[in-house]
Amino acid sequence: MNVANKQSPVRKLIQERTRNSMDGYLMITVGLALILGAIYLMVTLIASTLGEPSVSAILIRVGMILGGIFCLSGIYMLQPNEAALLSLFGQYKGTDRSEGLRWANPFFAKRKLSLRARTLNTPPLKVNDKRGNPVEIGAAIVWRVEETALAIYNVEDFERFVNVQAEAALRHLASQYAYDDGEDLHEGETTLRAGMDVVANAMRVELHSRFSAAGIDVEDAKLTHLAYAQEIAQVMLRRQQAEAIISARKKIVHGAVSMVEEALRGLSERKIVELDDERKAAMVSNLLVVLCSDKETQPIINTGTLYN
Repeated sequence: MNVANKQSPVRKLIQERTRNSMDGYLMITVGLALILGAIYLMVTLIASTLGEPSVSAILIRVGMILGGIFCLSGIYMLQPNEAALLSLFGQYKGTDRSEGLRWANPFFAKRKLSLRARTLNTPPLKVNDKRGNPVEIGAAIVWRVEETALAIYNVEDFERFVNVQAEAALRHLASQYAYDDGEDLHEGETTLRAGMDVVANAMRVELHSRFSAAGIDVEDAKLTHLAYAQEIAQVMLRRQQAEAIISARKKIVHGAVSMVEEALRGLSERKIVELDDERKAAMVSNLLVVLCSDKETQPIINTGTLYN
């Protein structure tokens, strides 16, 4: 037989089925009534029979006791936001989501599963962003079990599955975005530092896609840690400082040019003094030095004229 033509077996996905259970208080009452009634009848039978009691009478009372034990052994309790998966000799029969004291067939194996919201705090992971720079990234993920049958029967350990898939999703997400703005990015492109909301939405979508195989629903996901890796942190800090200085200088120069322009226009409109091109150039130079300098400037008084 050709191995290449052999088809792999199709994995069977077991979907959740609702299984209704009976009221546990009712079955406790019935079970205790059967056992106590059997004991009472047994005592009265022994007391009222001169000879040996009949086998049929004894069997009826033993049957009542066994029936009472059968009723009591099927009792189990479910807390709010808790479910029980019922299986019979390895065959899945359904999921009971009713809360309180419940009763089901005693031969059913009952596996309880919490449906409450759980929080996963991923430790900071060292990954490469879109530019290839090593960054540290961590997230907090709020999740809960939505499909109980998928969580138990489709994966080996759904909690470990969530941890592994969350780490994989976080690594993949970080590689799709740059840490911060740069010259090689397009205008308006989302970054990890500036686009927290967009990144969080993208992370929720990817986590939901990865967790769906285990019946897990993602309620919230947010980045909790974001920083450059230690080996490049100092270099990137100096780069950010340089970019901040350049940006501040641009604003200062733009403001200084506007102020000089207004000063020259005001002098010209009010005809306070007539300036030729050379004096205008000297005035512009002096004003720019005063306005753009990061230190206090000292005036120099010219006792002569500009042309001497």
